[in-house]
Amino acid sequence: MTLIKSVSGIRGTIGGTVGENLTPPDIIKFTTAFIFIIRRKTGIPVPKIIVGRDARISGTMLTRLVLGTLQGMGARVVDIGLATTPTVEIAVLEEKAQGGIILTASHNPSQWNALKLLNDLGEFFSEQDGQDLINLIENHFDEIQFSPVEQIIEPISKSIYFAKHINLVVENKWVDTEAIRASNFSVIVDAVNSVGGTAIPALLKALGVKKIIELNCIPNGKFAHNPEPIPENLGEISEMMKHSKANVGFVVDPDVDRLAIINEDGTMFGEEYTLVAVADYILSQQPGNTVSNLSSTRALADITKKYGGTYSASAVGEANVVAEMKRTNAIIGGEGNGGVIFPELHYGRDALVGIAIFLTALAKSGLTCSKFRAKFPNYFISKNKIQLSDNIDIDKVLNKIKQDFSADKKVVVSDIDGVKLDFETGWVHIRKSNTEPILRIYAESATKSKADDLAGLVINKVTVR
Repeated sequence: MTLIKSVSGIRGTIGGTVGENLTPPDIIKFTTAFIFIIRRKTGIPVPKIIVGRDARISGTMLTRLVLGTLQGMGARVVDIGLATTPTVEIAVLEEKAQGGIILTASHNPSQWNALKLLNDLGEFFSEQDGQDLINLIENHFDEIQFSPVEQIIEPISKSIYFAKHINLVVENKWVDTEAIRASNFSVIVDAVNSVGGTAIPALLKALGVKKIIELNCIPNGKFAHNPEPIPENLGEISEMMKHSKANVGFVVDPDVDRLAIINEDGTMFGEEYTLVAVADYILSQQPGNTVSNLSSTRALADITKKYGGTYSASAVGEANVVAEMKRTNAIIGGEGNGGVIFPELHYGRDALVGIAIFLTALAKSGLTCSKFRAKFPNYFISKNKIQLSDNIDIDKVLNKIKQDFSADKKVVVSDIDGVKLDFETGWVHIRKSNTEPILRIYAESATKSKADDLAGLVINKVTVR
């Protein structure tokens, strides 16, 4: 089964059997239920909805299904076409819309697609909203009423939001275009043949970068490599960095909410350190609180403490990070997968704002990218995953791990999202993925071998049970 229903939407592989893969009836059901929930939450009978998509080959088909279903429910629809996830989030705010739908499966390969669902704040659905939607589909879908013909409204198209998004980023008070321009950076961009191929070069030009080398920037949806921006998928840009004399490389995922950075020598800056570097600069200008999820590096907590702020950890998932940021009045936050959330713009992961603030910080440091990376506390993360199968009882596994370590006073055990074990020398976090049929087991310590050892403690318990 490759259809995943979660609180933030529906994700699956295109084609196949209804209810087991991402098929037209599944798209129609989720879109219909989404509008019903939006109406109930906002009390607005004719809600305005923003729709945007990444460049996946299946995107035009899904767009037609979504637009037609929204029409059938009597919604006013603004189709912004090819757009990054953060661009759609900003469009919801700018249009004062009641919600949004982004057609993207983020870092998943090209056979996948998904509906990401936004509320009237341009933020992902809460867990409660998502549960209400799934309950509606499973138990009350036949009660939903579609609109009569006289209430059907033709969608309108707007293509202005890339420019609006870029302008908001460039005009932010912490972004220093003069410093960036004076540094005369040479930048390589790998946009994995999706919407970042349009957005990121345009952003860099607006920031004053004169030499931009485009790699996989034609947004045709034919991903040149596995689209998750992690080291094993970034060999091509890494080799280019070694020979091009570029100052920095940027890699984004298909919907441009994750940002990986490549040093001038082709080494990885580290996706965990995208947020750390951006947060360090913001905190140096305006001390405050920060948030990341339980699977993110301790380095963010270290630099937050250095500037006198308070760090908090949330459950994994953008909606959970945002909720904790609001609760703690955090000025910056995000996730260790290269996702930067900067509330001055909007509450969503945004690679564009990450690039602009990172280049500002790099320019003002006067350092090479690799020496800039060396400024920050150094930890190593071991990221592992186990494919789920019917014979793995996840709850039983997690309870056993929790019981095994609860008696150890030197270990802090958290169960707000799977199980996290905090040791003096590092941590390990095991949880079921929200987006793939896998268990994720992440561990962090002062060396790669120690992180692998910590991960191994849990992996053995899962595999041997």
